[in-house]
Amino acid sequence: MKRARVKWVENLKFIGDAPSGHSILMDGPTDSGGDNVAIRPGEMVLVALGGCTSIDVVSMLKKMRVDITGFEVIVDGEPAEDYPKVWTKIHVKYIITGHDIDEAKVKKAIALSEEKYCSVSAILKKSAELTYDYEIISI
Repeated sequence: MKRARVKWVENLKFIGDAPSGHSILMDGPTDSGGDNVAIRPGEMVLVALGGCTSIDVVSMLKKMRVDITGFEVIVDGEPAEDYPKVWTKIHVKYIITGHDIDEAKVKKAIALSEEKYCSVSAILKKSAELTYDYEIISI
């Protein structure tokens, strides 16, 4: 079993320690008593999705010998209007830059991440409508 730990610092600041040994600072908005100096926990869900699928797609593209020179994921999320404000719609856009990018390989890597490998995506699909698209920039 893996264990995460969250420890209160002050006001609404918390330090989250991940099972990997890495830490992240979290904070709340000023109107709730926070200092607005760090990422909010709900926002981390969008960042986690972007990170999870990025690791999948980049590692697969490298294995497929796709010559990428840049990679970015933009994750847009729409929260529910009422509490709990879960993400109800999430759109992921992949922006891949490189030389002679094979579009079929990009599609395959994204599909494998979406459908098989990204655990964050698998969790979010239970409560949110997830959509994806991509842009290839040839240099």
